[in-house]
Amino acid sequence: MTTLFISDLHLDTARPQIVEQFLAFLRDEAAKADALYILGDFFEAWIGDDAAGELENTVADALAQLHEHGVPVFFMHGNRDFLLGDAYARRARMTILPDPSVIDIEGERVLLMHGDTLCTDDTRYQAFRAQTRAASWQRAFLGKPLSERQAFAAQARAESQRYTRSVDDAITDVNDEAVRDSMLTHDVHKLIHGHTHRPAQHRFELGHEKAAERIVLGDWYEQGNRILRKYSMEKRSTRAIQL
Repeated sequence: MTTLFISDLHLDTARPQIVEQFLAFLRDEAAKADALYILGDFFEAWIGDDAAGELENTVADALAQLHEHGVPVFFMHGNRDFLLGDAYARRARMTILPDPSVIDIEGERVLLMHGDTLCTDDTRYQAFRAQTRAASWQRAFLGKPLSERQAFAAQARAESQRYTRSVDDAITDVNDEAVRDSMLTHDVHKLIHGHTHRPAQHRFELGHEKAAERIVLGDWYEQGNRILRKYSMEKRSTRAIQL
């Protein structure tokens, strides 16, 4: 039995093959797990629970079925789906976790993050993030007509792609000091996150020569079956600690 961690699926009607891979993953591998954690950017875009269509409804039904089979599902917002709300989470029978969160797996504390807050060198993105996470901004945005929200999302995606191509890769990656500060603050030696689309297992020393590990999950739409598209911890019990 395992605890599974995935992120950055960017589910979208334009990528039906990824949707099918995910649904197959739920039926097969996830159905045998103790728990499933989705660490953000689950959907390519989310402009409100009221905008859920056939794709989103199909995914919700599949997640609810997984829950009915005794596998709890936990979701953490990413930078693409931070507006996913309680209504959709209830339908999908998944629990929304704050970012960051610490879970306990048989006595081992593990820090979970989407990963975007670790990219502190990307000051332009951090300013945009702070603006869009404000409750007042979200209320105003969700109050707009669906057509306006769709137009905003399309423009934001296009701008994000142009910006990412124009800046140095190091700026959009995590900052090492931010990683260390987060792990020390939460008293952990293992961190799992996504966001950067740079799958790897980084091992380093974290204060007083204690071994630490940072696991970066890969995306599903460019990196195929590469290692760390998903990550599993083969422990028997999982308990979430709300921060």
